[in-house]
Amino acid sequence: MTPPSTAERMTRLLALVPYLTARPDGVRLADAAADFGVTEAQLRRDLDLLWVCGLPGHGPGDLIDLAFEGDRVRITFTAGMVRPLRLSTDEAVALIVALRTLLELPGLAEGEAVSRALAKVSAAAGHPAEVRAPVAISVGARAQSLAVVREGVERRRALHLHYYVPSRDERTERTVDPMRLLLVDGHWYLEAWCRRAEGVRLFRLDRIDEVAVLDEPAAPPPQAHERDLDDGLYQPGEEEPQVRLRLARTARWIADYYPVEEQTEVSDPPGGLAVTVRTSDLSWARRLVASLGGAATVDEPVELAAQVAADARAALARYAD
Repeated sequence: MTPPSTAERMTRLLALVPYLTARPDGVRLADAAADFGVTEAQLRRDLDLLWVCGLPGHGPGDLIDLAFEGDRVRITFTAGMVRPLRLSTDEAVALIVALRTLLELPGLAEGEAVSRALAKVSAAAGHPAEVRAPVAISVGARAQSLAVVREGVERRRALHLHYYVPSRDERTERTVDPMRLLLVDGHWYLEAWCRRAEGVRLFRLDRIDEVAVLDEPAAPPPQAHERDLDDGLYQPGEEEPQVRLRLARTARWIADYYPVEEQTEVSDPPGGLAVTVRTSDLSWARRLVASLGGAATVDEPVELAAQVAADARAALARYAD
């Protein structure tokens, strides 16, 4: 069974609070799961997550509270999620600017809905927001890539890309079978089956130099599944090689910044940390270790350790010259 996408789960979580509030006597878990079109196990995971959501402070009286009675559940504290939303002027301005930006995107499928939303927010915010938001929105040339990619996704046609890979400083050419478009942290991504890599990949649209819709249907194979992005964009596969590093105290931040599979406290170096990461690109790991300036030592793989040592000797030789 394909795991739910982040967007699907967020929509469901937001809907669960008013759904439960409208049923003060509670509802059977099986009935609620059927209403939302999910399994009972998935609903329980959603409710477990709701339990740790709420207001800033995250103490007693701040978090959403639920009561379980046999096979029934009811909500006992909503943490204010049933109150009408009141936007401050700054929040209204930010929302108006975001909606205007969406309207400027070429090929926007829901332009009419966005226009209606913009009119409602503008009317609710009133004159102060218009005074504080005399903003002209301009979308760069990269938006043209978005229009072409959106056409490929909607028509279910394969795409031909010229894509820049920053980790290798390389411009690549590939044909992909698009699956969906994602907007994450302000960046658009195309999730697609890459025929060259023979796997599902995420392509950041501002790194696409050229894109064309091909006159052939998109045909992702059965093993191509949309990623669950709850754990972040970068999710290396088990087939990718492991890199084991020993980090000095000053480089321990690596374990928080990158997804690591294992981490162990070590005494050499003092206060150090041993971590294991997976990457399909050992040249990325090579540059990472070099950028840490001696605060990281490669234990495995041996060939990576040899390359890093050779880089260090070459750098020292330049100083000697």
